[in-house]
Amino acid sequence: MAYSTLTTDQIAAYHRDGYVIVNGFLSAEETRKLHDIAVTDDVMRRNAFDLNDQTGKKTKLTLWYTPGDDMYGLLSKSERMVHNGDLLMDGEGPVCHFHSKLMQKEPRVGGAWEWHQDYGYWYKNEFLFPDQMLSVMVAITDANKENGCLQVIKGTHKMGRIEHGFSGEQVGASQHYVDLALKTMPLVYVELKAGDALFFHPNLLHRSEANLSDHARWSLISCYNRASNVPYNEPNLSCIKPLEVVPDSALLDSATHGLTDSMDFLEKDKDEALK
Repeated sequence: MAYSTLTTDQIAAYHRDGYVIVNGFLSAEETRKLHDIAVTDDVMRRNAFDLNDQTGKKTKLTLWYTPGDDMYGLLSKSERMVHNGDLLMDGEGPVCHFHSKLMQKEPRVGGAWEWHQDYGYWYKNEFLFPDQMLSVMVAITDANKENGCLQVIKGTHKMGRIEHGFSGEQVGASQHYVDLALKTMPLVYVELKAGDALFFHPNLLHRSEANLSDHARWSLISCYNRASNVPYNEPNLSCIKPLEVVPDSALLDSATHGLTDSMDFLEKDKDEALK
């Protein structure tokens, strides 16, 4: 199956709104394979940890820096992810993988994520150019209002970085500026079907509600950076190592499946990517 690049209109929408949705980014077969691995992979489960929201509800996630030759690593290195990300990020030079995380919001217990910007975290890693960074969220299951889909405030990437501080075990944006943004720009619920993708800017304000439904919400978020955007306070240098891009067909052609213990997973007591 061939995947086209983002259109001129989609690229313009990203720069105008801070995000763009790509429906049918993965085929049904690819999505099923990702889902089966996510729910059965022992390595994924062993390396997951919980983050509490303000009410004590827990969001589970597994985060790793270097993409391997498993199904998830192949997706992060695939042409459709890297090439389209390259079209959206400022600057020139190779695209690198900063980190990926599997977000696991279980039914009835999956916690909320507070309003934040990804660059609200990454600024402390001393990346200087947020326009040379990008996040791509791929829906592994359907995401809707009932199971706590992502919410964004359209256009807030143009506000620049907002001050962040702790909210429960998470780091959230200044509520004063969030309130001002909500008075000024539209709130959008990003409802996705399994296999859809959301490309979004590091300064886009986003959050999600707790999952109070009977259905899990799982998603993969891969974050990218230009090799020239060297951080001055980031010990893991995958973010400046150019990716070896693989064809999109590798996801179904490869015989590999789950993650391996040799991958460089983030531990909760070292969660600098989240602070």
